Amino acid sequence: MPDISVNGTTLYYEQEGNEKETLVFGHSLLFNLRMFDSQVEYLKSKYTCIRFDFRGHGKSESTDNGYDLNTLTEDFAGLVQELNIGNCHFIGFSMGGMVALRAAIKYPELIKSLILIDTSSEPEPKSGMIRNKAMLFVAKYIGLAPIAGRVMKMFFGKSFLHDPERESTRELYSNYFKTNDRKGIVKAVKGVLYRKGITGKLKLINQPTTILVGEEDQLTDHQKAEILHRNIRNSKLEVIPRAAHMSPVEEPQIVNSIIDKHLRAFYQNS
Repeated sequence: MPDISVNGTTLYYEQEGNEKETLVFGHSLLFNLRMFDSQVEYLKSKYTCIRFDFRGHGKSESTDNGYDLNTLTEDFAGLVQELNIGNCHFIGFSMGGMVALRAAIKYPELIKSLILIDTSSEPEPKSGMIRNKAMLFVAKYIGLAPIAGRVMKMFFGKSFLHDPERESTRELYSNYFKTNDRKGIVKAVKGVLYRKGITGKLKLINQPTTILVGEEDQLTDHQKAEILHRNIRNSKLEVIPRAAHMSPVEEPQIVNSIIDKHLRAFYQNS
């Protein structure tokens, strides 16, 4: 699959399906585009599905700078424009959802609708900052492997972590995290930790929006999803049972069904 040069960086992306309507997927901090494997497999027969690794993640370039959310938003806009998509449905998860919110505000012409998964419009809570800074120190000066276990417990819920049938998937995602470029990940984490909140700007979003949150999510919990729902006028909120922060991986069939329902409603109403 190809790379594309946009906004001073080179992004790795994958495109599957060859249909008129396009879905673009933006992944979370610390992982990569593979987290949407189940969603793309389910949707690619009906839509063109494009997913990409954010800078510093997966197979994309680790640049010296440009990891703040506003720059990542410009990366997304550049990707859409370079690929001549026109406009798309943006499915953003966690950090990808933060980018989706900013893109919908700054580039509304590029986005038909939003699906926001386990994400937030608020700044990083101060309550977890000491833990986050400690993990960032270890990552920067020692490496990613020593904190992989802690990351897995933060991102995945007990239902997933204790399921013996999911052992291979747990190992896969642990390896995704550990094989990231360390310097890129450290910079990307700082970009998310020190973000500014945009809740006051959510009223500018007019696109149909579905918000999903895992019932066990401790990183971007139900309260943050409710803030999105209250402030985005044309929005719906869905809670994913048995899922924590990584609901597209933990409960893919439920997430797929909600995405499908969102898209069917969009075209029925348009």
